[in-house]
Amino acid sequence: MSDIAIRIENLSKQYRLGRVGTGTLGHDLNRWWHYIRGKEDPYLKIGEVNDRAHRGKSEYVWALRDISFEARQGEVLGIIGRNGAGKSTLLKILSKVAGPTKGRVMAKGRIASLLEVGTGFHPELTGRENIFLNGALLGMTKQEVSRKLDEIVDFAGVERYLDTPVKRYSSGMTVRLGFAVAAFLEEEILIVDEVLAVGDAEFQKKAIGKMQEVSSGGGRTVLFVSHNMESIQQLCSKALILEMGTMKFMGSSLEAIDQYLDSEEEKPLQPLYFRQDRKGRNGFKFSKLEFFDTSGKLITKVTTGQKLSVLISYETKIELENIIVRALFLNKKGENVFVCNNYHSQKPFATIPIKGAFKLHIPKFPLPAGTYYIHLQCLSNMEIEDEIEFASKFEVEGGDFFGTGKIPKIKVQTYIDHEWSI
Repeated sequence: MSDIAIRIENLSKQYRLGRVGTGTLGHDLNRWWHYIRGKEDPYLKIGEVNDRAHRGKSEYVWALRDISFEARQGEVLGIIGRNGAGKSTLLKILSKVAGPTKGRVMAKGRIASLLEVGTGFHPELTGRENIFLNGALLGMTKQEVSRKLDEIVDFAGVERYLDTPVKRYSSGMTVRLGFAVAAFLEEEILIVDEVLAVGDAEFQKKAIGKMQEVSSGGGRTVLFVSHNMESIQQLCSKALILEMGTMKFMGSSLEAIDQYLDSEEEKPLQPLYFRQDRKGRNGFKFSKLEFFDTSGKLITKVTTGQKLSVLISYETKIELENIIVRALFLNKKGENVFVCNNYHSQKPFATIPIKGAFKLHIPKFPLPAGTYYIHLQCLSNMEIEDEIEFASKFEVEGGDFFGTGKIPKIKVQTYIDHEWSI
């Protein structure tokens, strides 16, 4: 159909673990021998799904397997899945950063991608020079980019640092400028992968508004990856779910969110130490998460209104500094309920021992009865060291939060301590 912006047909991507290339000389000769006889590549028949939660036996894995879908012009398509599901691999192939092992990608128009902090930027060039460089890569003339320059700079809020090398920018500044460049330069397809999580709440709101504008008003197609179900629901009309490299569902965003959250609720979580589905630089890792009551007793269920200590054990092979720990509490719909972050509440830890635990104290646990999750993240000098989605799943029993013997019957997301007077 003429209004199809992207068509994916039977897309697959295979990787060989522990190798830079696709294989040894022997493997390449074997592939060539099958090819000249008109037979299928023998290494496409082997390999395991990309289940990062368990160690496999094969040295080949399928990061993607037989993915097929379409996205229309002016549509915002959400892509949902846990770490390791294949989301970033899919977007890298669509952005031509990586090539597929099998299958076809057909795209109508130019593609602008924001896959990670700093994508498409040369660190030694200034912000201004990088804007013109990105425009040139998209096939735009200097005059065309100049017409958009003021809008880009104003949206990103980096006017003061426009002639400073990008390597001096914070991750938040880099994301703001990268998004502004991708959103304002005139490509037909915009790909955004998770990076908006780095920006502050005000910028995220602006970015979502801009993506809505370029899709509905400008007729441009947006592919949007996020772990934030609220953003997916707000922005996307349709969404697809990836799980271990395969496509589990594609349909309305509300149906996709419900299916994804239901499947996550049913999955038993592996012990934190053995989890493979994590992001970061591999030198630091969270190893255990435990709940303790006021007497120091280990508990499996939390009670509304009780004092609670959360012990988050870790180990690191590298020295870290300016450490930020983030524990994000979510309900089973995937909505952020509250966040505990030492950067906001006090200050980053200057250094930490090689092995130890972060202790989070919550004087009065504010959540009503229900099922909840914790996402964990550790940063050092604003770089992600370890991040685990659904690091812990726990139950809350309803309790007397206000100490009056009365438990409100009205359904709420969270309680707050308060007083009345007249």
